[in-house]
Amino acid sequence: MAELKIGEISKPRFEFRTFGQQFDAQAERMARLSTPVPEKVWCRHSDEIYIVSRTNDVNNTKIRDGKMDIKTFVQAKDGLEQWDPKLKAEFPVTRQQLQEEIFPAFMVDAPLFSQDSYSYDEFIGLINAHADLQAVRIHKERYGYMVNNTICEVAKVLVNGAQITSINSESTELEDIQKTITAVGLEGVENINYLQAIKRVIGMNPAPLAN
Repeated sequence: MAELKIGEISKPRFEFRTFGQQFDAQAERMARLSTPVPEKVWCRHSDEIYIVSRTNDVNNTKIRDGKMDIKTFVQAKDGLEQWDPKLKAEFPVTRQQLQEEIFPAFMVDAPLFSQDSYSYDEFIGLINAHADLQAVRIHKERYGYMVNNTICEVAKVLVNGAQITSINSESTELEDIQKTITAVGLEGVENINYLQAIKRVIGMNPAPLAN
């Protein structure tokens, strides 16, 4: 079996991820169990915008470095989730992209598009004007690990300034993720993806985080 490499593109991975106030004990175990990883993933910072929709839980839209990335939910298996890239776009985005790809992914009624293309600021204006959509500011401070040949991380995440913690394991091999969940002490913890975590923090979904 070929080993996963952090940052390389492979077939769609399965993922366990959860969010809460703190996972200190699990994070310490993850760090101690990790094999060496490239220095570039020891600690990474990023600022992103996630577009959340009241009516959509299957398409995950984020904007980073001026580029839009939409991933779509493929399947759940053994409590793990599989996501696959659906769209990558750069600004300005065209009216056709908005009509045929982007707003359908939000699963909301699209507004009338009066322009042939929209800059980033104009696109955010469309989002802010829509009753069922919200642009959410996310800052990530991510620490990368490799446990049982699964790509892992612990992240401090700011959601519109509110700090929460995320911990995850992902791989193309479900058994390796399950071994990692057990090894770091995450058995029985709810799998919560970014889309759901953000909705819970901003009050769009009343459910709590994992702790």
